[in-house]
Amino acid sequence: MGTRTDVETGADAISSHGSAGVAELLKAAFRRHASGVAIITAMGPDGPVGLTASSVASVSTHPPALSFSVLTSSTSGSAIAEAAELDVHLLPSGLADLADAYGRSAGARFVPEQGWASDDVGTTLPEAVASLRCVPLARVPVGESVVVVAEVRDVQLGPVGEPLVYHDRTYRTVGAISDR
Repeated sequence: MGTRTDVETGADAISSHGSAGVAELLKAAFRRHASGVAIITAMGPDGPVGLTASSVASVSTHPPALSFSVLTSSTSGSAIAEAAELDVHLLPSGLADLADAYGRSAGARFVPEQGWASDDVGTTLPEAVASLRCVPLARVPVGESVVVVAEVRDVQLGPVGEPLVYHDRTYRTVGAISDR
């Protein structure tokens, strides 16, 4: 059995036996699911590295922990997956351009006009809704990705603002499409 199309909704479905198309259908399913946008940063061997992620989730409050996944095929993803400490910056809608820059391999990173602040451990983004300093608790390899579960050691709250979400390959605000 393979995929089938629901006649009433036009929605694709997959049999419980799976098929070669499951990966594509999984991508399609998550394009239909809106998620918050964050930039994850860490200190790499040659300085700070960062990437845009839409996989950040709260895991626990005791201990305070979150999770995210990164592709290890990129230099930034690999450095973040292996980092001893990292920072997770939850983005407001006004930072869609920044999310886009960190979501592309050739995007400008850590340039002065982006507003980053650095210390000897990592980075903070004052315009972020929150910047969370984390220490990994577990790393779970899954295919080309690593799921990182990290304890949150410090939280710096930024300005309250409309959240930035990612839906169907587009940055949006809740209820409206951003100007990106």
